[in-house]
Amino acid sequence: MDVEDKVINYNGSIIQHGRYNDRIYLMKLAPMPSDNHPHQLIDLAEKNKYSKIFAKVPERRAQIFFDAGFLEEARIPAFYSGREAAVFMGFYLKSERSIEADPDRIEEIISIALAKETEDLSKINDSPRVRACDEGDAEALVNIYKDIFATYPFPIHDPDYILGTMKSNVDYFGIESDGKLVAVSSAEMDKHSSNVEMTDFATLIDYRGYGYAKYLLARMDVEMKKKNIKTAYTIARSMSPGMNITFSKAGYQFGGRLKNNTHISGNIESMNIWYKSLIDDK
Repeated sequence: MDVEDKVINYNGSIIQHGRYNDRIYLMKLAPMPSDNHPHQLIDLAEKNKYSKIFAKVPERRAQIFFDAGFLEEARIPAFYSGREAAVFMGFYLKSERSIEADPDRIEEIISIALAKETEDLSKINDSPRVRACDEGDAEALVNIYKDIFATYPFPIHDPDYILGTMKSNVDYFGIESDGKLVAVSSAEMDKHSSNVEMTDFATLIDYRGYGYAKYLLARMDVEMKKKNIKTAYTIARSMSPGMNITFSKAGYQFGGRLKNNTHISGNIESMNIWYKSLIDDK
C-alpha cells in the first residue's frame, strides 16, 4: 500500500486517490466538466478497484452526478463564495463499503451533539491562551499528530507537508503548557471560494478534559472572520462524541454523514459534516 494517496489534476478536476483511503476524492470539480465526467471517475475507480468515490461538487453541477448513480450524503449551504451550496456525494463500487459497523451509535452521538445548548464563542475568554503557530512549530505539530493519529488521510506526519501548507493556505493554532504545545488545530482555507475547513484538532492525552478544542475553535472562528471567510465547516469523525459536541455547541449545523469515508487512526471511518456561516455569526 502507498504511504499516502496522490493528489492530481484529472480532466480539469483536482482529485485525491489511492489504496490508502481506497477511494477517489473529488476535491475540486473542473470549471466546465463534461456530462461524462462522473463516468470518467467511475472508470478510474473500477480500473484501480477502489470501493468508493467521494465527490464535493457545486449544486449547479450535481445533476450529472445524480444521473450517473451518485447519492447525496451531505450538503453545506452557501459554501462557494457565500452563495452556492456544496453537495457531498458518494458512489459505492462495493456494497460493503456503504455498510457501517455501528450506525445506531453514530445516530446516538449526532442526537447527543444536537441536543447541546449553543455557546456564544465570542464570550469565551482566551485562557488558556491560544496562539497562532509558525514555521518553528512544524516539528512540534508533527509530533502531536504522530502521537494522536496512527493514520491520517493527508500527510500531517511530514514536517515538509506542514511547512508547505503554512506557506499556502493553512493557518495552525495551538495551546501551550510549560512552554510546549499540547493542543493544536488548523484552518484550511479556500480563499477563492471563501470557505474554510476547521480540522486537525489534536490534544495530547495528558491534557484532555480541559475543553481545549473549544478554545481553539473560538479563536479560529474569529481569525477566519477577520479574513472575510464566509463559511466554516468540518468533517468530524462520526464516532467521536467530543468533536461533534464541540462543533454543535459552537453553533455549527449538522450537514450529513459520509459513510465509511476516511482512513484515520488505523481504520476507515464514517465522517460527519458540520457547517457555520461566519458572516451571520454575531
